[in-house]
Amino acid sequence: MHTGPPPARTSHKALALVATLFALFALVLGGAGPAFAHTGLSGSDPADGTVLKTAPQHVTLTFTESVGFSEDSLRVLSPDNERVNPRQAHHVDGQGNTARVELSGTLPQGTYTVAWRVVSADGHPISGAFVFSIGRMSETAAVVATGSPDDTAASRAYGFFRHVAYSGLALLVGAAAFVLVCWPGAAAARPVRRLLVTGWAMLVASTAALLLLRGPYETAGPITSVFDLSDLGRTVTGRPGLALLARLALLAAAAVWLRSPALRLDPPDEGPRQRDPGARVRQAGALLAVGLAFTWAAAEHASAGIQVPLAVPVSVLHLLAMGVWLGGLITLVLLLRHRGPGGRDVPAAAIGRFSTLAFTAVAVLVATGVYQSWRQVGSWEALTTTSYGRILIVKIAAVVLVLCAASFARRWTARLVPGEPPAAEWQVVPERRLVSTARTIGAPASPESTGAADSSGASAGGEPGDDTGTPPAPQAERYRRGLRRTVTAEAVLGVVVLAITTLLTGTQPSRAAGGTAAAATAREPQAKVVTVPFDMGTAGRSGTAQITLAPGRVGENTVEVVVFSADGGLATVPELRLTLTQEDQGIGPLDARLKNQKGYWAAYDLRLPMPGEWTLNLTVRTTDIDQVTVRESVRITASPR
Repeated sequence: MHTGPPPARTSHKALALVATLFALFALVLGGAGPAFAHTGLSGSDPADGTVLKTAPQHVTLTFTESVGFSEDSLRVLSPDNERVNPRQAHHVDGQGNTARVELSGTLPQGTYTVAWRVVSADGHPISGAFVFSIGRMSETAAVVATGSPDDTAASRAYGFFRHVAYSGLALLVGAAAFVLVCWPGAAAARPVRRLLVTGWAMLVASTAALLLLRGPYETAGPITSVFDLSDLGRTVTGRPGLALLARLALLAAAAVWLRSPALRLDPPDEGPRQRDPGARVRQAGALLAVGLAFTWAAAEHASAGIQVPLAVPVSVLHLLAMGVWLGGLITLVLLLRHRGPGGRDVPAAAIGRFSTLAFTAVAVLVATGVYQSWRQVGSWEALTTTSYGRILIVKIAAVVLVLCAASFARRWTARLVPGEPPAAEWQVVPERRLVSTARTIGAPASPESTGAADSSGASAGGEPGDDTGTPPAPQAERYRRGLRRTVTAEAVLGVVVLAITTLLTGTQPSRAAGGTAAAATAREPQAKVVTVPFDMGTAGRSGTAQITLAPGRVGENTVEVVVFSADGGLATVPELRLTLTQEDQGIGPLDARLKNQKGYWAAYDLRLPMPGEWTLNLTVRTTDIDQVTVRESVRITASPR
């Protein structure tokens, strides 16, 4: 007889839980606004694109949250691409959300570029650039990076080891949870011992690598600078570095815990034994797992933004649930497939306990994931318009596939387990070792198991027709094969979800992307400069005209025209006329109505109605009878939202 939960009912419960949680996700995400964001540039002095009459004494940047910076975090570059801030940045009056650099005493006229790269409060570098001008706008030789802040060799290596660290956490926490909660006898099996040691070693190696790579990751320096002691010194005094050091200390304690007599990983000479780890070992293991998860939550996305006191424990729960589920799945897969020395068939009661544990872990994963998604995304639009949102959609799709695989695995488990597992499955025998009273499905009865009986007198042998409802051996083996296949598929999909999660942790949250949109557009040239040569065919009647349109986008623009003689000196002309035409759309000519500003010509209210390729028609008159009209094109871009 089969007393376990009906497979269909279990599947329906799982689907109902998922539907409820995703409905909650829709509710909170639909009501969220873009008001809160992670670190972004909120303002600067001088402001982007401004033209100053006199040189400023310093440049100040203000961010939405506190930031950290290094010696090269803030650079001010002259039109000739020379650095004009002799000292590194500092906070203004102790305000952590500001960065200021002092400028050199004498600065020539022209356009200056401010390039910045700081570390946000959640531990990720952000960067950008903007320009301002002194006296007048000019061409600039300054070149700043326009790619992603993570597009460096050190950043890519940092992302790889971050994934290794997550994987190590999953293996260590999952295998330990399987031993402590589901089957203490698994500690004697060689696959589980290797899994625990592998997870611990992966965490140690990746944490050490992250500690060394943190410096070049923050500064976009070469990967060889991992051996720079100044970078390492700055790393270990910052919050991410302190979290990594704490993780190494916890891993040292975990090594002692793994070698404890109650959880000894060395197989005894007389073969694998089942031993109860004890309450103290379980409590110590739980505290170590929470501490390890906290080293992530305290230094990444959860540590910045809104609702930090709630977000940090939610992130800890999310990481622990991930480790218990994914690491436990991998442990179960290895045990189901292992037949070598030190291995054994997994008892049906252990499979039932893990099924319950995994279902709880997945429910926690989905619930905490809903909250984290709302907190990091902020709006439905951000799901499709930001990198974080698009990656999150892929992760949600992968999670749905995982839940489908998990529902099939629970069906096979329900057929294997004859009922709800008893609360206590372990009893002490005279040899002072612990054995299971629930015999492995399909295995021959042992003297110990055949002697054990429940309160109704039913044997634990599991023969067809007994009161326990245990399926016969051939049928049980078929159920085990089905369970192995579905659990393996679930574990593979779980590894994919873990890889996507790692990518998410290194991606700027959607809320932050909205806060830094202005900084992103600032990486584009903030003025369009066109140089047009002219030649009237007579001596002394040739030169070039430099036309500057700021910001060079749709809407109101400032136009400045400076005329240079053939030898490169400034030239004065009695008349300049500039018109703009967009021939494809039949717009124009629009007269810029330039006015002589005693040294250059300018207009401050030219409005361009649409983006695209515009033709500049410049008429230069040098005398009453000498004039020429020259043409050049310029691309006008759309204004940012």
